[in-house]
Amino acid sequence: MVTSPAPAVPPLQRARRDLRDAPFLVAARGGRPARVPVWFMRQAGRSLPEYRALRADTGMLAACLTPELACEITMQPVRRHRVDAAILFSDIVVPLHAAGIGVDIVPGTGPVVAAPVRTAAHVERLPALHPEQVAPVAEAVGLLVRELGTTPLIGFAGAPFTLASYLVEGGPSRNHERTKALMHAAPEVWHGLMARLVDITATFLRAQVDAGVDAVQLFDSWAGALSLRDYREYVLPHSARVLSGLADAGVPRIHFGVGTGELLGAMAEAGAGVVGVDWRVPLDEAVRRTGGRVALQGNLDPAVLFADAGTIAAEARRIVGEGRAAPGHVFNLGHGVLPGTDPDALTRLVELVHGLEP
Repeated sequence: MVTSPAPAVPPLQRARRDLRDAPFLVAARGGRPARVPVWFMRQAGRSLPEYRALRADTGMLAACLTPELACEITMQPVRRHRVDAAILFSDIVVPLHAAGIGVDIVPGTGPVVAAPVRTAAHVERLPALHPEQVAPVAEAVGLLVRELGTTPLIGFAGAPFTLASYLVEGGPSRNHERTKALMHAAPEVWHGLMARLVDITATFLRAQVDAGVDAVQLFDSWAGALSLRDYREYVLPHSARVLSGLADAGVPRIHFGVGTGELLGAMAEAGAGVVGVDWRVPLDEAVRRTGGRVALQGNLDPAVLFADAGTIAAEARRIVGEGRAAPGHVFNLGHGVLPGTDPDALTRLVELVHGLEP
């Protein structure tokens, strides 16, 4: 009798670390960890002098796609701040760039797209992303898994809507007028574009999971520009496809957007076990809006870190207190670390949060 061989398991999957008691992962799965876990969005870079020195002569995309450099940048805040999770140093446009879509990150501007996508023909010409095209990212994850010890690693990707907004607008936009016009005037083109981006995003996240990340975060940075009705019709089904595609991965999934207070209930329906909350909505109110179905992450206003130590401590205590209403709470900022933030303020904040009752 001929037997079929067992399906291959990626080597780093077989070697995945046992982090069941890691506070970040316990909270992300809706449990009560030994201490309140804390990490910061955009902790890898921006405010750290050692990051600026390392990146002095290297462009953003080049840094993201150089495994040793991405590994070192990811490790810097873990060493300095003793946070409970590392987040992979990357950028939301990395998978677009890797797939062959003409996009660059221009200092002082952000992502700029060479040929905006605004018609059905443009959508048809968009290339697919193949795992081998993001091999440097997977290699960086492999290096980090060996470096991090008992600290979990978070992988991430930009959500389809946020990626679409860059592709349609051609770069950052304040009003997203071309994006919204396409969405309403040519819904078939819009949904076709989003379907392509779902595939790209899912491929990028799956490559990170297969390489060994312990959780993933889907960033929908610009979803707050939408009404709840438009979010449900034009965005939610596509984000749900990305998240459901990782349901079998065995890692926590986090869903975050900025200015999304009115969308929190819908975002909780998309399939992630953790919803990130920006600073505009108190966490106990976010529990009500999400129906208590998911763990929450957040939500200190990043600007508060420019205040005195007593003010920062008072705000942190308030947020931890509000977070106790959630099934699980991961302390974070309500958005990313601002470039001028004093790194010592972040280190002191981690120490303070670790000393509070979960």
